[in-house]
Amino acid sequence: MRLHVADHPLITHKLTVLRDAATPSPVFRQLTEELVTLLAYEATRNVRVAPLEIQTPVTTTVGVKIDDPRPLVVPILRAGLGMLEGMVKLIPTAEVGFLGMVRNEETLEPSTYAERLPDDLSDRQCFVLDPMLATGGSLGAAIDFLFQRGAKDITAICLLGAPEGVAAIEKQVDGRDVTLVLGAMDERLDENGYIVPGLGDAGDRLYGTV
Repeated sequence: MRLHVADHPLITHKLTVLRDAATPSPVFRQLTEELVTLLAYEATRNVRVAPLEIQTPVTTTVGVKIDDPRPLVVPILRAGLGMLEGMVKLIPTAEVGFLGMVRNEETLEPSTYAERLPDDLSDRQCFVLDPMLATGGSLGAAIDFLFQRGAKDITAICLLGAPEGVAAIEKQVDGRDVTLVLGAMDERLDENGYIVPGLGDAGDRLYGTV
């Protein structure tokens, strides 16, 4: 597994505002979108491309285009939805699938309650969006789900991660082609499985409580 933790003042600045409990939902949503676009720039470094010959105003030249099959972006519902727009702005030709996962607050174990994905992901590059990598349960289950469908390699983008969650994902992927891109690595998990210092419940802060 490859791990990349962003080290950029713009990312750190935006994360600082996200962490602030006084930041309202509209600002939180806007900053999340901006952060994902910044993180996606690094996450797509190895996106597959194919040569493409074009005519410039001066001459012909060979550039590249996003190769087929197109990348698949998979936000984990519901908080991952807040990251989707920032990702597809960078790769507008990507396809989008959805995974609905929920964590049992007592056992901390994830379960899947909804999915909308192609039946066959053979040879696909997948980008999974999940704001918080805490215990690693939901993200790990999503990664397993995608590999079982035939995904070739998977990149997960998270705003924040905890060392415990990173270790859990590294152990679970067991040599498979996985890249983890984080906006920041936080200190630890608390007794309830929340990231410290973290930013609270990302879904609630994006959309409010229901």
